[in-house]
Amino acid sequence: MIPMPHRDSPVWTDDEPLTCVMVIPEAPEVMTFSFRPASGATFRFMAGQFITLELPLPEGPVWRTYTISSSPITNSYLTVTVKAQPGSLGTRWMLDHLRPGMVLNARGPAGEFHLPTQPDGKYLFISAGSGVTPMMSMTTTLFERGDEPDICFVQCANRPVDLIFRKRLEYMASRIAGLKLHFVVMGADPYEVWTGYRGTLNQLMLGLICGDYLEREVYCCGPEGFMANVREILNSLHFDMSRYHQESFGAAPAPQPAVFDDRVPDEAVQAQVIFTQSGITRSCAETDTILQVAKTAAIRMPSGCNFGLCGTCKVKKVSGEVHMVHNGGISDSDIAEGYILACCSHPIGAVTIEA
Repeated sequence: MIPMPHRDSPVWTDDEPLTCVMVIPEAPEVMTFSFRPASGATFRFMAGQFITLELPLPEGPVWRTYTISSSPITNSYLTVTVKAQPGSLGTRWMLDHLRPGMVLNARGPAGEFHLPTQPDGKYLFISAGSGVTPMMSMTTTLFERGDEPDICFVQCANRPVDLIFRKRLEYMASRIAGLKLHFVVMGADPYEVWTGYRGTLNQLMLGLICGDYLEREVYCCGPEGFMANVREILNSLHFDMSRYHQESFGAAPAPQPAVFDDRVPDEAVQAQVIFTQSGITRSCAETDTILQVAKTAAIRMPSGCNFGLCGTCKVKKVSGEVHMVHNGGISDSDIAEGYILACCSHPIGAVTIEA
């Protein structure tokens, strides 16, 4: 039996293994595992950090890194919440074999993706899939501090059943006014009514969900493609990216500002748009849209919402590169065939348009 920690308990170090004390099913192929050290030592970490576990697979031990999903305020135990991905070995072993009473070696906690020491700001948490785990730790921490937090919480998933921690998040949101929950799913569950957002998170959704996003500190976690899409949305809305943070496993020697290689149109960089049917060429800045350039050249181009939503301004790109951040007004198959939405496409270098 593992003793309960008391006020004078030592702080856990990774010299001591951890014992699994509880397993909680969360969603399809998702489980939370709770750990305590046999000594009763307490845990010290920042909300959002990760821990690395040694998993005894049949073919040999492997080390796998998982974000801590529990709050450092309740430091008598530590939890990780894991989701099995196709082809996963370590996580698959955990779901199938890790049970209470089993002992694992561990390293950490570590990571520079975490709340500040005094988290008194306004936050926008954006996650997808198991990327919700650090957001759960952060949200629970802000909830347990005893002060009213200011959190806009956005969680994306394939279906409502895949929304990890939904009931616990709803409980916290029912107890405090400062936690606003917004769930975005691709499709509904059979025989269940879904009245929330559907589709891929986009500029329009973000504006409806969190109108004051420009004033918030943004924390994002999820698949790399999802995080790249969030960065594109924020860049297109002129968000100050020095206030954007995303999950990145690996302990840094000191906090470093995030540097992303995202392509962002630059007002100081010149571009050129060639309209083949009209025989007109116009120079412009990268920050101009194809539609704006067409209008200055007196080229009639149908348009509607001017926000990448309605698809009215779809036009064929013959050659060149554009930076396009749309809101669902064009399909992937159209993009693959070379079509763009003129209202939200910015020319990069020389671009030839069929208009």
